[in-house]
Amino acid sequence: MAIVAMSSTCPGLYCGRTTINDSVEGECGVCPRGQRTNFEKICEECSRSPELYDWLYLGFMAMLPLVLHWFFIEWYSGKKSSSALFQHITALFECTAAATVTLLLNDPVGSLYIRSCEVKMLSDWYTMLYNPSPDYVTTLHCTQEAVFPLYTIVLIYYAFCLVFMMLLRPLLVKKIACGLGKTDRFKSIYAALYFFPILTVLQAVGGGLLYYAFPYITLVLSLVTLAVYMSASEIQSFKNLVAKKKRLVVLFSHWLLHAYGIISISRLDKLGQDLPLLALVPGPALFYLLTARFTEPNRILSEGGNGH
Repeated sequence: MAIVAMSSTCPGLYCGRTTINDSVEGECGVCPRGQRTNFEKICEECSRSPELYDWLYLGFMAMLPLVLHWFFIEWYSGKKSSSALFQHITALFECTAAATVTLLLNDPVGSLYIRSCEVKMLSDWYTMLYNPSPDYVTTLHCTQEAVFPLYTIVLIYYAFCLVFMMLLRPLLVKKIACGLGKTDRFKSIYAALYFFPILTVLQAVGGGLLYYAFPYITLVLSLVTLAVYMSASEIQSFKNLVAKKKRLVVLFSHWLLHAYGIISISRLDKLGQDLPLLALVPGPALFYLLTARFTEPNRILSEGGNGH
């Protein structure tokens, strides 16, 4: 038994009718989960491995809660708190455990390997907008996950991140965050209770847009946040940069994000042409250090007051 898509009544190509012994029976219906139509209008199981770009997208969506965890932990821990490092490690463990469990539960169950459907166009992410009306009266609901499993796997991952955080983080914070007040020590957890619903809605509504835009989002945000951090930390020379190990950690982390964005944009289709682009990774930081002294506000104000 095969499922044949009705191209004339289902322009989204996500509906089908069952065929038994070459005779068509039944009404137009949606292809089962984990399947989508091919060029012959037949619903077939998705058995291909995700492409590099698909894995990069999943990595980007997986990094979002981790980066937000680290940001709020650092924001609320205080400069003298010794608990920040342990909370950072715990957040990393939570996200890693959530990603592992999500992959193990995804089809095929029990394996870190996943199978996926090919993403062909933006409309693949929003099949609910393409329910056809062949007779202009009856609407055929053909909604399915045509980008299986890129849409739902992210939502499942966020759910496990939240579960692991609620199981592990409160106990850890209560034990080691002695330098903070009773209300301050849990603020990073409260922040997560806000940003997880936001990330969920973002994936549910804008997953398709993020799929095509995440390389540029990664590159732009990493550049902006690095410039803001170096400005807020008053880093204007190489000496200021290497004065604290924390600054080097932040710098190398942003360099990794720069490289991630460049690889995502180029997709490494042509290694000979794309790999040299990674040499641009240190460029923004070097440019900032070389030009920061010329844009110092105090210097500009003093020169303006002297009439120069």
